[in-house]
Amino acid sequence: MIRSTIPIAAAAVLLALAAVLPLRAAEPTAAATAGFDAYVSTIEARLAVQHNSANYLALPADTQSLRSGQPLIETLAPASASLPAAMLHHWRGTAFVPGATAAAFDRLMRAYDAYPRIYSPQVLSARILSRNADRYQIAMRVAQKHVLTVVMDTDYNVTFSQPGPRRIATVSHSTHIAEIDSPGTARERALTPAESHGFLWRLNTYWSAEERDGGLYIQIESVTLSRSIPTGLGWAIGPFVESVPRDSLEFTLTATRNALKLPPNM
Repeated sequence: MIRSTIPIAAAAVLLALAAVLPLRAAEPTAAATAGFDAYVSTIEARLAVQHNSANYLALPADTQSLRSGQPLIETLAPASASLPAAMLHHWRGTAFVPGATAAAFDRLMRAYDAYPRIYSPQVLSARILSRNADRYQIAMRVAQKHVLTVVMDTDYNVTFSQPGPRRIATVSHSTHIAEIDSPGTARERALTPAESHGFLWRLNTYWSAEERDGGLYIQIESVTLSRSIPTGLGWAIGPFVESVPRDSLEFTLTATRNALKLPPNM
């Protein structure tokens, strides 16, 4: 679960902003969207080269800490990633699962009906909208719980590939994200872009898994686009807002590792 470590004063500011942000939120600007697309194109170009090389994963020189159970979490977004009226976050997480296989990882990633159990409490529901071989269209309802609880309906295009006999990769692009007001009640509705808080506009996720050293290395990269912090409030909510993508990625990495440790069909 996402951890809240901000001071009480900052929490109060966030709660007050809940009524104000929707009035200022909007869809990302064309410049922000173009900047996001340009940034992820460099990531996908790098991964295409990486996945066809001996260095399939971006691993540290010494993998002992990974193999002893310590995950590695890194921020990759450069300072130049700032976009007009938007924030771009790029995180990478790596872990090792003793005894796990690439085939087991592939099965787990495709088992969308099990996501609400595997990734609880962040994933509330998940279903396949369509499938064409290794290409999926997925719908998920997700919840982010911190000072504010935000529920979103999200759609993704997901592609699976097998760059090698013991290698699996997935690419996931969000195609629709809608914040839900009063979820689970008779008043439930999707907020319009002008009404939403702008906590998440775009999300791309890249998984890479390689079976070796008696287990499976799993690596996830997430790139998100969200609204910028209102002027003058960076001191209060900047560290908190920046921690949310990191904590979400760490949760996903840990939940995936834990699921791969379980016996099949558990």
